[in-house]
Amino acid sequence: MGRRSRFSAEVRERAVRLVLENEGQHASRWEAIGSIAGKIGCSPESLRKWIRKMEIDSGGRDGVTTEQQDRMKALEQEVRELRRANEILRKASAYFAQAELDRRPR
Repeated sequence: MGRRSRFSAEVRERAVRLVLENEGQHASRWEAIGSIAGKIGCSPESLRKWIRKMEIDSGGRDGVTTEQQDRMKALEQEVRELRRANEILRKASAYFAQAELDRRPR
């Protein structure tokens, strides 16, 4: 399972909003990210990833949205469970077929 962040969703959203609002006051976006990251206590790279994720989720950037990732994760889990169930059924079927062959005729 994924690691839980020590920052809540509200803190992440606020940090992203602060970067976007104060971007004009800095020479570059990276400089704005570094400034805000230092104030909230996260790494600049983490904040950059939060911004990128927000842009993808809002449709401003190409990529797989959080909703799509969650859906794919659920479907992959379902596929694993179905494959496991199929393997169990296959083995049970082979066991009972062999038992039927081993049974003595009357």
